[in-house]
Amino acid sequence: MPLSQLLAAVRANPQAVSIPNQWSQGRACFGGLMAALLYEAMCARVSAERPVRSLAITFVAPAEPQVPISFEVDVLREGKAVVSLLGRAVQKGAVVTLIQGSFGAFRDSAIDVPSLPAVEMKSLEESDELHYVEGMTPEYIRFLAMRWGVGALPFTNTPSRQMGGWMRLRGDVQKEPATEAHLLALVDAWPPAVLPYLSRPAAGSTLTWTIEFVQPMPAFSTHDWVRYCAEVEHARDGYGHTAAGVWTAEGKLLALSRQTVTVFA
Repeated sequence: MPLSQLLAAVRANPQAVSIPNQWSQGRACFGGLMAALLYEAMCARVSAERPVRSLAITFVAPAEPQVPISFEVDVLREGKAVVSLLGRAVQKGAVVTLIQGSFGAFRDSAIDVPSLPAVEMKSLEESDELHYVEGMTPEYIRFLAMRWGVGALPFTNTPSRQMGGWMRLRGDVQKEPATEAHLLALVDAWPPAVLPYLSRPAAGSTLTWTIEFVQPMPAFSTHDWVRYCAEVEHARDGYGHTAAGVWTAEGKLLALSRQTVTVFA
């Protein structure tokens, strides 16, 4: 089931969405998809004049594939410009994913500071793609394409602080304007940026994730490649702290991301 169908499912019936095994990561549903679906449910409670500004995401527990999930949203406060929401993904009576979101209307301002330039990386053609291999890569890789343009692949004993490259939806997807929901799925598809430091496979996952979106978001489609680069700021005692940027292929800033990751090695 492609991403577009799952987003449509949560819009149609947020109280009972089952995620197929094809979107799994080990024994759990892919975290980026959980964030995308919960965000989509949150959007239904906010007018288009108040686009998302930031999301604070906590993966409380693994969500099981093939088991119905309820995506619940509360409006915490609605001010003149900003709406604060709390979203919960609930499975078997327990919260598995939590998002606190801030959605805000545009304001007149005398401040206008351009973003820093995109990180330099190999061209799309020079970058090596992570192919979907059944039983070896996470199942969700069949839907999401990534090409390494910065740093190294996981478990290659390469102590590089930066990791990233190019990403987009994979396969025969309908061409349509991409949204923040698509970016959530794409950004979390990348493995923790600390994994190239290891010389053998080990489990790693996102614990908490904060992502901020540039508005109005530069336009790109579900067929377009976008750039991603994460930098390891600190890692020790089984936890890593990374900061990342996301840009269009032309280098326009789309989002800024921070993650606390756990590594079992």
